[in-house]
Amino acid sequence: MFSASGFAKTWQYIQLFKEGLICTLSLSALTVIFGFILALVLALMRMSKFKPLSWFATCYVELFRATPMLVQLFIVYYVVFAKASLPSFKLFGFIRFERFFPGVVALSMNSGAYLSEIIRAGIQSIDHGQTEASRSLGLSSKQTLFEIVLPQAIKNILPAIANEFVTIIKESSICYTIGVQEIMYAVASIKGATYRIAEPLLIATAVYFCLTFPTSKIIAYFERRMSRGYKR
Repeated sequence: MFSASGFAKTWQYIQLFKEGLICTLSLSALTVIFGFILALVLALMRMSKFKPLSWFATCYVELFRATPMLVQLFIVYYVVFAKASLPSFKLFGFIRFERFFPGVVALSMNSGAYLSEIIRAGIQSIDHGQTEASRSLGLSSKQTLFEIVLPQAIKNILPAIANEFVTIIKESSICYTIGVQEIMYAVASIKGATYRIAEPLLIATAVYFCLTFPTSKIIAYFERRMSRGYKR
C-alpha cells in the first residue's frame, strides 16, 4: 500500500526519474526518426514491381507485426549484438550506449514495420492523376515520387506518425529489461534500494501520463487544424 514514508523514501531517488525521463525521450525520438527512414524504404519496396523486393518487405512487416516486442528486443540484444564490441561510453553522463543502442535498433525495427503500412497507405491515397500529370510534364519517376507524391502523403499521415511517437514513449518501457536507464529502470532501481514498489510505480505512471496525454492533445489539435483545409 501507499504511505507517506514510502513517498519520502522514493523522493530521495527522484534524480533517477529525471535521468529516466531524458533517456525515454531520447529513445523515443531516435526510434521515430530511424523507424520512419526504415518505414519509407519498406513502403517503397512493398510497392515495387520487382517481386523479390516486394516479397521481402512484406515478410519483414508481417514478421515484426506478428511477434512480441519483447522477443524482438531480446533477439537484437542477446543474439544480434551478443558479440559486437559497442563503445562503452555514456550519453549525457549516465546512459550506457552499449545497452541504449540495441534498444533503439529493436524499437526502430518494430516501429518501421507499423509505420511502413501508414506510409504506404498515405502514398496510395494520392490521386494517380497527379502522377500521370507530372510524368506528362517531363518529371521522372523519382522526381514525381519525392517532389509531388511524398510531400502530400506525409502531410496526410503526419498525425499518425506523431501518434507513433506517443506509442513509442509507452513501449520504450520494455527496454529496462536489457538495462536501459529509462523510467521503468528507475522504478526497478528504487525498488531494490528501498524495498518499495507502489510509490515508484505511481510516480512512473504520473511521468508517463504527463508525457503522453499533453502530446496526444497537441496532436489532436493540429490534426483538426490540418483537416479544415479539406472541408468545404
